[in-house]
Amino acid sequence: MKSLIGIVVLMILQTNSFSQSIQGAWKRDLDTAIQYLTIVDNYFSIATFHVSEKRFIRSRGGTAVFLNEKMNGKIEFNTADKTEVGKDYSYGVKASVNSLNLDAENISLRWQKVDEASGGLSGNWRITGREQDGKMIPMKPGARKTIKILSATHFQWIAINTDTGEFFGTGGGNYSFKDGKYTENIEFLSWLGDTAKAIKPDSFIVGEGPWSMTSSGLLQYYPARIDSFFNFPVSVTGNRIVDRVRLQQGYDLARVTAL
Repeated sequence: MKSLIGIVVLMILQTNSFSQSIQGAWKRDLDTAIQYLTIVDNYFSIATFHVSEKRFIRSRGGTAVFLNEKMNGKIEFNTADKTEVGKDYSYGVKASVNSLNLDAENISLRWQKVDEASGGLSGNWRITGREQDGKMIPMKPGARKTIKILSATHFQWIAINTDTGEFFGTGGGNYSFKDGKYTENIEFLSWLGDTAKAIKPDSFIVGEGPWSMTSSGLLQYYPARIDSFFNFPVSVTGNRIVDRVRLQQGYDLARVTAL
C-alpha cells in the first residue's frame, strides 16, 4: 500500500512539474505573421497576426489539461471555424527549457519561450461586473463571456459565446504592472475594422480619441483597422501648426518645413 501511494504521489508531482514547465507565453515567427501561445490556469489561446500591419488574422483556444505529454481539453473559440467550438481535442506536447513542440495549427515550427505564468497579473480572468454611474453592476454568468488571460508580461482578451460559437472580438499584446499601475502595449485588435470592411469593403473609418491623448497614444488603436483618427491635441493653443495658421503665417511654416 505504501509503495502504491508513493507511486501515485510521484506521478502527480511529475504531472504538475510537466504542466508548470509549459505554463506561460510562447512565440513563433511565421515569416509575415507572428503567433503567440498563452497557457495559464488550465486555459490556452493561440493568436496569429501580421506584425508590420498590426492586423489580426485568427485566434483559437479553450480549456487545457496536461497528462502524459498530452494537452487535452475543449475548444471554446475559433475565429476561423466556429464549428470546432465545443469539440474535444488532444495535442502531443514536448517541452524543453525554452522550446516547445505542440502539434496544433498543423504547423511544425517550434515555439520559443517568452515568459512564465507567474508574476505580474498572470491568470485566467473573467469579467464579472461593469461600472455604471460610479457603481459596479454584477454580470450574470453565462455562455457569453469576456475573458482575459495574462502571463507574466503578455495578455489577450477574448469575447465569445461558447454555446453558439460566436466570436465578438479580441485584442492582445504585452503589459507592465508597476507601483499599482497597469499599462498595455497593444499588438493586435479585431472586430471593429473587420466588421465594417465585411459590410462595406471600401469603408473608411475615422476614430475619435480623448482630448488628452497624444499622437503616439493614438497609434495603439490602429491595429483595430481604424483608418484615421481626429488628432485633437493638434488643435489646442500652443500647437505650432495651429498658431501659425491663426497668425496667417502658414506660408512661412510650409517654407520652413520644406527646407
